[in-house]
Amino acid sequence: MRWAALLLVAGLLGCEKPMSVDSFRATTPAIDPVRFFTGHVVSWGVLENRSGQPTQVVTTDCMGEADGDTLRMTQRLTIGQDAPVTRTWRMRRAGPGRYEATANDMVGTATGEAAGRAFHWNWILATMPGNSLKDVDMDQWWYLLDDGSMLNRTTIRKLGVILAEVSEHFAPVR
Repeated sequence: MRWAALLLVAGLLGCEKPMSVDSFRATTPAIDPVRFFTGHVVSWGVLENRSGQPTQVVTTDCMGEADGDTLRMTQRLTIGQDAPVTRTWRMRRAGPGRYEATANDMVGTATGEAAGRAFHWNWILATMPGNSLKDVDMDQWWYLLDDGSMLNRTTIRKLGVILAEVSEHFAPVR
């Protein structure tokens, strides 16, 4: 009987429909990641362990330059008391509402989709470049706010298991 209950719960969880950016299509203002990260943007957030407990402060300082549909951005990322890490992004519009990006510490190419206020994408972070056993999956949801700033929610996974999450607020520097 216990096995039947476990199978039923597993089956129900497997039927859960993942969230889609389409749910936000009618919302405004519309997010455009290339436009958002053009110029100077900073962030402040919290890294949370797998239990949801805040463990470290996360900050970034980003400088982006757009050339048509392509953004080149340098992001200085600081987690807790660790030394800052510099991530160099290259993002481009791949079609209506579709984006692709590469970065110096990314494996392959990130792909994402925007609709209305929401942007969702996935990519693989090489935490120790050259050692694929240390790579983690990054799942990010960005939400544009009325004041022109953005909320980011990142889930970090390894082999499908959540390792950590980040809640972060990005704002253009004016």
